[in-house]
Amino acid sequence: MSDPFDLSEEHILERAENPPSTAPAWLEDLNPEQREAVKESEGPVLVLSGAGTGKTRVLITRLAYMLAEGKARPWQILSVTFTNRAAREMRERVTELVGPTAEDIWLGTFHAICVKILRRHGELVGLKSNFTILDSDDQLRLLKQIMEAANIDSKKWPAQGLMGIIQRWKDQGLTPERVSNIAGRNYAAGRSIQLYQAYQERLKTLNASDFGDLILHCLTIFKKSTDVLSVYQEKFHYVMVDEYQDTNVAQYLWLRLLTQTRHNLCCVGDDDQSIYSWRGAEVGNILRFEKDFPDAKVIRLERNYRSTPTILAAASHLITHNEDRLGKTLRTANNENVEPGAPIKLRGLWDGQEEARWLVDEIEILQRENHKLSDIAILVRTGFQMLEFEERLITAGIPYRVVGGPRFYERMEIRDAIAYLRIVFQPNDDLAFERIINKPKRGIGQNTVQKIHILARTTSTPLMEAAKRIIETDELRAQARSTLRALIKEFSKWRNLAESMVPAELSAMILEESGYVEMWKKDNSPEGPGRLDNLREFVTGLDEWDSIPGFLEHVSLVMDNDTQSSSDSANLMTLHAAKGLEFDTVFLPGWEEDIFPNRRSLDEGGQKSLEEERRLAYVGLTRARQRVLVSFAANRRVYNQWKSSIPSRFISELPKSFVQEESEAGLYGQSSEDSWPGFPGGGASKSGARIARDPQLADGEYYSLTQHELEVVFKVGERIFHQKFGYGVIKEIDGSKLEIDFEKAGRKKVLDSFIQTI
Repeated sequence: MSDPFDLSEEHILERAENPPSTAPAWLEDLNPEQREAVKESEGPVLVLSGAGTGKTRVLITRLAYMLAEGKARPWQILSVTFTNRAAREMRERVTELVGPTAEDIWLGTFHAICVKILRRHGELVGLKSNFTILDSDDQLRLLKQIMEAANIDSKKWPAQGLMGIIQRWKDQGLTPERVSNIAGRNYAAGRSIQLYQAYQERLKTLNASDFGDLILHCLTIFKKSTDVLSVYQEKFHYVMVDEYQDTNVAQYLWLRLLTQTRHNLCCVGDDDQSIYSWRGAEVGNILRFEKDFPDAKVIRLERNYRSTPTILAAASHLITHNEDRLGKTLRTANNENVEPGAPIKLRGLWDGQEEARWLVDEIEILQRENHKLSDIAILVRTGFQMLEFEERLITAGIPYRVVGGPRFYERMEIRDAIAYLRIVFQPNDDLAFERIINKPKRGIGQNTVQKIHILARTTSTPLMEAAKRIIETDELRAQARSTLRALIKEFSKWRNLAESMVPAELSAMILEESGYVEMWKKDNSPEGPGRLDNLREFVTGLDEWDSIPGFLEHVSLVMDNDTQSSSDSANLMTLHAAKGLEFDTVFLPGWEEDIFPNRRSLDEGGQKSLEEERRLAYVGLTRARQRVLVSFAANRRVYNQWKSSIPSRFISELPKSFVQEESEAGLYGQSSEDSWPGFPGGGASKSGARIARDPQLADGEYYSLTQHELEVVFKVGERIFHQKFGYGVIKEIDGSKLEIDFEKAGRKKVLDSFIQTI
């Protein structure tokens, strides 16, 4: 029998002249749309692959098909992915089909492919073949040196912020000379372009590159040296790209240049799953594909092999509210013979803590029904939401793992905050002292720390005590002595206040007065806002504790338990981290306005960001194979303040016929057949707000908040109940603010939306 993967020239010519009469088994197993995507090899092709439609199988089979048909030899195919994991999986699966010849395919991430090119042609951009690739820490250290040499105030203009700006320019394919003066005037006293130029020159001097340069340098080489470009245009007969919706501008330009001659570009992606704009991804790349390549063939993969018809219908209906999309409708692979599946369970709860209790109770029910924990996922919009769920899972003894990042108490900023508290209550804690002595930057350098260490060892005293002694000598420079003295004085003050302040207030004061919060406020990197959110949630969590020592002991026990891994653990992660994964059961908590969609994103990006938030919701729904549970809370404590919440607009965009409502009795008043969860037709909510159906919408469509009528009138002397503070009597009324004498909590000022008359 003829070997379909014999790559000798004679065999390739023979196959081209005498194609096989029957298709290979691995091609016959594909559905019609998948088969079309595999066989449509010539010219530009866009494979719009919805969630769970088998795109990886299509990519792998397409590679095998081109080799089996003799269309190209392995080294004439370029296949680009976004992650090393995806590249490894593809190479392993292609090898299973075609054998060891798969090793010759140029298959890897954008960065890995560009490194191979730069090792050969780096001299054209001033690099030797043995150049070093700097990690993020080295990049930041180098930029700080450049800013210091340029006399840029690092307190006013942190290096992290400038690094974020430079990386965005590189993602857009902009070298220093191509950045507009307008774009460069808003940071570093208008000198950001000069600093970018100096940074690039310094990298060349060090024979080094950062990750953004890997693609940018290749772009520069291709544009300046047509000879080199023509070599790769001739070399790669076929170019394939996975997750095309996640490409940035530089990657898009790189692909355009490579495929200018042959036009054999196949891009696989899903515009409805473009959720990474914050790290440079440009959804417009996939939306403009047919305009960029007028002769393009668009193939839609809409047969889903993962989720139930109910889940697919709900997700498809939700995403139709986006305007900037190419359009497709997911359906089950064999729609006629598939049960519709359980409806999406929608649960409204009184507050965030009740939501966490309910969610973990549901997991325990699934456990008793023999569902594996590893097939269960809790997907949150932002990292700060994890704390309540982690605490509840720990209390219930349910093993869990955080996917795509550390557990809450393992996050860098939380460890720093805990270190500050440890020193306040245990001054002899050398590890904590060493961790934060120069965080944020105080001008206490390594030499100063080393001298403190030497004194501590010779006198057998803790570092804090050694620091107190050394500032009374001339061992340190005057500035270092002054800074260290001020820090010691601050710790002494916080220690004295510990007895009179509640833990949350004290921790908030420490983080503010130490400059730690300000450090992250000035950080313009994509991670900065999230770290601030985590710190605020950390302070909020302390409100549950009577003492900080008790809290620190709790954290120590939690961290110890975390080291005990379990083979079967529930999964906790952000929606961004969940992309590409799938689970039997998916919990989607916190579907409230301002949390999801995220208020910061909407403020920064308007309608464009709203559509990306909706794509995140779509991604969350389509991670589920069998069941989805969405929840929201009427009240939520955000940054240590209680706030009333209204359900996310995304809830009103779910088709009512596929949703089962399970809100707490009385949470939003009596609901009717016309009501939607959180939007009762005629009852008053606990906040006293009447919420009515929008008469402009057709029956069966979604509902929205249309009016607020205060129906509860409070009176001085009236007895009330507050969810947090308990029973009390109203003493003063100032609009919506009430001053109340609580039986146990004393006199407090609260908003009327948080109290009930009794």
